Amino acid sequence: MNHRIIEDLRWRHTAKKFDSEKRISPEDLQVFFDALRLSPSSINSQPWRFVVIESDEARERMSKTFEYRYQFNQAHIFDASQIILFAHNPCYTRDDYAEVVDNGIEDGRTKPDDREGAFGGFMFAELNTDLHGYTGNWTKAQLYIALGNALHTLARLKIDATPMEGLDIMLVNDVFKKELDGYQCDVALAVGYSHREDYNASLPKSRRRPDNIFCRI
Repeated sequence: MNHRIIEDLRWRHTAKKFDSEKRISPEDLQVFFDALRLSPSSINSQPWRFVVIESDEARERMSKTFEYRYQFNQAHIFDASQIILFAHNPCYTRDDYAEVVDNGIEDGRTKPDDREGAFGGFMFAELNTDLHGYTGNWTKAQLYIALGNALHTLARLKIDATPMEGLDIMLVNDVFKKELDGYQCDVALAVGYSHREDYNASLPKSRRRPDNIFCRI
């Protein structure tokens, strides 16, 4: 099928090596950040926080989290244009949703007089909260919607990326405890431009066949 979206998605791949000499322009980076912010989520909860690592000091801190394992991802920390920690709120509360409601009023989505009624959607958060106030299974699912949107947006911008679940989560969350501010990081995304030695860039795209994944009734 010939379509710009399909062409872009066929173009994208998981970068195995980044070109450390190339950095994303401020203009493209802002488009990416705006698109990430516009990611959908259940009840518009937006239970996420994105920590953007780009300074030398932050890269050094991130590099040290690979001391014990997943060293195959360590080179990306210095070579990629940015590293983004994708974090979710593991204890999403009514107060957190109040920020969403009040933003909706400020943005003209909700009338001020309807503020209390706007909390009706919070029922879905309550359904996904255990007896200890833990909502991590639900909020982490929302985070991966944002990750998918990020990968699609980057493909449209012709920016390479590498999703990284190969992280020492305990160390990452400890080293960046201040920046994460109570949010839980379980995945990171390296973004930038593929190096000419990135073997994965030239390999054919391969996916399961349509008849095995679509059931049209």
